[in-house]
Amino acid sequence: AVVSTQSGHYGRDGQSIGTVPTIDLAAKYSVRAVILHSPLASGLRVACPDTKKTWCFDVFPSIEKISHVQAPTLIIHGTEDEVIDFSAGLQLYERCPMPVDPLWVEGAGHNDIELYSVYLDRLKTFLEKDLAPKK
Repeated sequence: AVVSTQSGHYGRDGQSIGTVPTIDLAAKYSVRAVILHSPLASGLRVACPDTKKTWCFDVFPSIEKISHVQAPTLIIHGTEDEVIDFSAGLQLYERCPMPVDPLWVEGAGHNDIELYSVYLDRLKTFLEKDLAPKK
């Protein structure tokens, strides 16, 4: 999804498999902000979370592209994600050049993060404070 901010700039938002094109586009084009919700580090790492290397046959190498994203990036991940291991969010956060404070939702799975009140609170803080012009 494309997100419009009050300043008229655009950002990228992706959830789960949608984080792949979000990271790809944000790595290639200038965007105002990026939100990654339950992101995968790579396709292979979803199937084999202990994988440390990106192989040429991994079709979703987001872990290699995140370092090219030059925008404030909010990463949100549930600690009990049963689809994409929580470590994927941590790995992306560690390689992200412009991360803001992430939201690690204690006890949340892959499809229920939005049910936690901290989710909307953190999104609001990101849009209103983390992206506010520095004075």
